Amino acid sequence: MGGHDPETLAFYEAEAEVYAAQGHVSRRLTNFLDQMPQGARILELGCGGGQDAEAMLVRGFDVIPTDGSPALAAQAQARLGRPVRVMLFEDLDAQAEYDGVWAQASLLHAPASALPNILARVRRALKPGGRFEANFKAGDGEGRDSLGRYHNFPSRAALAAAYDAAGPWASVEITQSEGGGYDGVARTWLIVVAHTVA
Repeated sequence: MGGHDPETLAFYEAEAEVYAAQGHVSRRLTNFLDQMPQGARILELGCGGGQDAEAMLVRGFDVIPTDGSPALAAQAQARLGRPVRVMLFEDLDAQAEYDGVWAQASLLHAPASALPNILARVRRALKPGGRFEANFKAGDGEGRDSLGRYHNFPSRAALAAAYDAAGPWASVEITQSEGGGYDGVARTWLIVVAHTVA
């Protein structure tokens, strides 16, 4: 397994239309955007159906939506009326280009062994003082859900270690909340907000 899981990508290819239609704007997005400078350039990793990107555009941000699934990217592109880049996490190669990176319910599909390298790529893509928010379904190690999707299911300690390995960061804050998912299973979510060194 490299920087992505082929079975998980195949799931989203097959389910793209249904998945995109059931998407909703993340409840954490408003707070994330409130911390961004006006007109900030934001990279979205795993944009799904494009609901969060649409909300960012409405607020005047320069959002670059991406997804690893061509079918989901097409769904988001139809919603947004603008190009959506098909990009795997491990293909991110930007340098100091973004004020913020938004990755909701996406990096939880990155293979655990590849996560530090992907997080390092995100850190390099951010400008000094940039903000990065991602969330993960907590657990005790990698596995698949009832839909066959791979999840890294990290503990808080494992997640902190992955961010440390990708550092240095100015700060990394991990909080948790309870919530559901596309599979209908209630889980503990770990929310990570990291800032690059200014």
